[in-house]
Amino acid sequence: MGPGHPGNDDEADFPAEFRLGEGRDEIPEPAADLNRGDLTPVPPSPQLVADSVLSRPLQEQMTRVADRPIGVVIELRHLTTGGLDAAERRVRELIGPTAPVQVNGPYLTTALWADEITQIVAVDGARDQADTTTTTNPAPRGAIHRIWPNFEIRGLIVRTVITTKCMAAHRAFDATGQGIVWAVLDSGIDRHHGHFRRHSNLDGLQHQSFLAGKDKDPLVDDAGHGTHVAGILAGEQRHAETRPPLVAASWYHDDAGATRVGTLELPSVSGMAPRCRLLSCKVLRGDGSGDITALLAALRYIQQLNDNGRDLRVHGVNISVGHPWDPSWFAAGRTPVCREVDRLVQSGVVVVVAAGNTGYGYARGPSGRAMRLGFDMTINDPGNAQLGITVGSTSSSPHSSGVSYFSSKGPTGDGRMKPDLVAPGERVISAAAGELLEEARREVDGATYVENSGTSMSAPHVSGAAAALLSVHREFVGRPDEVKRILLSSATDLGRSSHFQGAGLVDAMRAIQSI
Repeated sequence: MGPGHPGNDDEADFPAEFRLGEGRDEIPEPAADLNRGDLTPVPPSPQLVADSVLSRPLQEQMTRVADRPIGVVIELRHLTTGGLDAAERRVRELIGPTAPVQVNGPYLTTALWADEITQIVAVDGARDQADTTTTTNPAPRGAIHRIWPNFEIRGLIVRTVITTKCMAAHRAFDATGQGIVWAVLDSGIDRHHGHFRRHSNLDGLQHQSFLAGKDKDPLVDDAGHGTHVAGILAGEQRHAETRPPLVAASWYHDDAGATRVGTLELPSVSGMAPRCRLLSCKVLRGDGSGDITALLAALRYIQQLNDNGRDLRVHGVNISVGHPWDPSWFAAGRTPVCREVDRLVQSGVVVVVAAGNTGYGYARGPSGRAMRLGFDMTINDPGNAQLGITVGSTSSSPHSSGVSYFSSKGPTGDGRMKPDLVAPGERVISAAAGELLEEARREVDGATYVENSGTSMSAPHVSGAAAALLSVHREFVGRPDEVKRILLSSATDLGRSSHFQGAGLVDAMRAIQSI
């Protein structure tokens, strides 16, 4: 039974009829008898070339979008004659000198009409086809490996420290993230919020925005998502330091189901690793939207800061943004952003990614009525990356409530276990900025903190736990595979399916004690 499809006993007696897959009759026959030794290369048909180069989600988009250019990420072929530089020159020639192009290593981002994409692939593929007439082992000359949509990304929210035992780790081991730097790839971090003042979490780092226009300041957060995520990971504020006291806005449902707003007065608010320094890499605009190109640029920027792993200045990355992934697209974990996540991990950086909030939805039953259902194989990209730590959501009482209904479930589309861990993601209190702050203050005077929910809030719990661990056990800096192993092996089993909970609930205290 496929993901998200309810069982239907009426459909059990289906006819045992098998057909060739669609398009099979167009596959060319071998050029010679396979039992003889005089084989000659078979030139690929234009359709097969297009199918291998155009990713499935892009093909779907090309059939739907006819009234505007489509944003694409062109993945260059490493093995092309002349290498990446030659491949880039070739692609620029194909798309023309007037098209704006953004380059991120082996990825070129531009916008093309559907017929332009088809033409470019055909012309580029013809180079390989021409080579098959001259040699039996041609070096690949085509410059394009694969073309993807420039996926839109968003913060993974739905409209704490005690649960993960970080407070105990602070007291027992002074596991506060001291000396560790964590990048937050999000909507920016508000430099003026008092939560980041006590430990100077934002000072002295090379913050960067990967957006254009008014969103260029990485320490301004109009959306509020990045500040909320960052406040879960690090920072601290105490009531004694503020007048008036710390106030948070809290939303809840009353007995009649109506949404109400409550006011919470807080003695203190602490991130998981309060002394960890935070590098803001801005990839989301003020309205909470962004694209894969900005995310790719941010990942490569961290590689540059770290001199490709030779001088680790950034020890970890939190990615609480992403986009849904359809298993029918295949290539789970092999998209450009997943590959860049894996490369960053291989260079020595811990990368923590939110699983996504697409673990439930609606389907129509036999009667035609819509039903709410849980869905498997719903891990979002870049949570499909093999080497990243993908995090799902629980409530703050995980033993009784288990995994959040909205949390994306595994396995990945190619059958790997994800998520890796779960952490609190429901009604998490953290620093408010931008739109979140405005919303909170419309209801609660003086609010500087706010509740929010989603796997976006779960991921920084794990990032903070990893930062706390590294601040105590510095010997694991630059060994992200070992950090992942320790966090997974020390997690608390909630007794749920591994496709829901992964290894279980992150436990910072047990992780540190296990070494």
